[in-house]
Amino acid sequence: MTAQIALDTFLSVTFSDDKSVAYIQFSKRDEGFKCTEDELMLFLRTHQIQHGIQRDIVNRFASHPEEYMFSKTPVAMGDQPESGKDGYIEYAFKLRNEKDHKPLETEDGKVDYKELLSLNNVIKGQLIAKRIPPAPGKPGTSVTGELIPFKPGKEAYFKVGKNVVLDAEQTSMYAAIDGLIATTDKGKINVFPVYEVNGDVDYSVGNIDFVGTVVIRGNVLTGFRVKAAGDIRVVGGVEGAELDADGSIEITSGIIGYNKGYVKAGRNVKSSFIQDGNVVAGEDVIVSQSIMHSNIRAGKNVICNGTKGLIVGGSIQAGERVTARTIGNSMSTMTAIEVGVQPELRNELTDLRTQTKQLKEALDKTDKALHLLNQLASTGQLTPDKVALRVKLNATQKSSQRELGVVRERILEIEKTLEDTGKARVDVIKMIYGGSKIMIGRYTRFIKDPAERVSFYYYEGDITMTPYI
Repeated sequence: MTAQIALDTFLSVTFSDDKSVAYIQFSKRDEGFKCTEDELMLFLRTHQIQHGIQRDIVNRFASHPEEYMFSKTPVAMGDQPESGKDGYIEYAFKLRNEKDHKPLETEDGKVDYKELLSLNNVIKGQLIAKRIPPAPGKPGTSVTGELIPFKPGKEAYFKVGKNVVLDAEQTSMYAAIDGLIATTDKGKINVFPVYEVNGDVDYSVGNIDFVGTVVIRGNVLTGFRVKAAGDIRVVGGVEGAELDADGSIEITSGIIGYNKGYVKAGRNVKSSFIQDGNVVAGEDVIVSQSIMHSNIRAGKNVICNGTKGLIVGGSIQAGERVTARTIGNSMSTMTAIEVGVQPELRNELTDLRTQTKQLKEALDKTDKALHLLNQLASTGQLTPDKVALRVKLNATQKSSQRELGVVRERILEIEKTLEDTGKARVDVIKMIYGGSKIMIGRYTRFIKDPAERVSFYYYEGDITMTPYI
C-alpha cells in the first residue's frame, strides 16, 4: 500500500465555493496517524491544490497531526480578485456646492450671505468636464490554479443639461455659450447666462421668466413673479411673491410671505428667516434665524440651527431630517414636524411607470415591424425604401431599449429610497416645547412636556426619543 493511498484513507480535502480556500480534515481519526511533510504535499497536489499552499501549516500538520484531529484546517489560500474601479466625471473646475459655501458668521451672530455667491463663468468652447473610463481590475487565482474573474468597474455618464455639448467620442463636455455653470435637479450640468436686476422687482420691472440665473439687488414685492431655469439670488427680501427656480434660491434678508405666493427651488432654498411663507425645495431648506408660522417642504433636510434657530407654528415636512435649536414655544403653539416625506419622488415614480408602459408598447410595435421586414429580407423581397426603414427601426429599437433600461434603473432607485426610513429623524439642539407634533411615516408623537437636547427617529414600530448627540 502506497503512502498516498494511506493518506486518502485518513484525510479529505474540501474547497470554498470560489475555490479561493482549500481545507484539510480527518475523515478517519487514528491516534497513530503519521505522515511526512513531503507525503502531505504530494497528497495536496494530487487533490488539485496547485497554488497558495501554506507551508507552515503543512509542516505543523505533519509534525503534530493530533492538533488537527478534530478541526477543519485551511491549508491553501488563493489570491482574491481586485474589482475594477468605476469610471467618473472629472470636472475642469470645482462645481458649486452649497455645503462648501457656508455663510460668514460674525462675532455678534449676524450672517453675511454675500460670501455665498460664487460663480463659475465659462466662455463658449471651454472644456467643462472629461469622462474617465473605468480602470480594469485584477483577476484572482484559486488554489487549483484557475483564474477568479474580477468585477468590472461601472461606466460614468454625463448628465447633459442646457447649453453644453459633447465631442464625437462623448468623452468631453464643452460650453456651447458664454455664461454661468450651474447644476439643476438630478445633477444636470448647464451653462446659463445671468440676468441682473439692480433694484426691486416692482412695477418698473414686471414679472421675470428667464432661461438662466437671476440676480436681484433689491426686494421682490408682493404679487410679482420670478421664474428661472438656473438659480435665483435676492440680495434684499421677498414678500408675498412667487419665486420658482430649477436650481437654488438664496435670499439675503428673509421671507415675509403674508401667507401669499411661494418660494420653490429644484435644489436648495437659503434665507435668514421665513415668516408666514410657503417654501418648497427639492433638496434642503437652510435658515439661519427662524421659521415662523410657515409651510415648508424639503426633499432632504430642513436646517434651522443658527444663533436663534427657532421653528414655531406651521408645518415642516422633510424627506430625511429636520434640525433646529428650538421647536415650538412656551405658549404651546402647535408646530408640526414631519420627516420621511417625499411627495415629489412619489409623483416621479408614477410618471416613470407610465413612461415604462409607453416605451414597452412602442418597442412591441417596433419589434413586430422588424420581424416582418426580416422575413421579407430572408426571401430577398426588400425594396430600397424597406431597407432604409429596417435600418431606422433597428436604431429606434436600440434607443428605446437603452431608454427603458435607464427608466427601470431610476424606478428601482426611487423605490429603494422610499423604503428607507433610516435617515428620517428630528434633531433638537436646545429645546422642544409642548404643543409640538412629530410625525415619521404613519406614526405620530405628541409632545406634552418640554424636553432639552433630544432626537426623534423611527424604531420598531414607534417614534423613539433619545438624547441629542
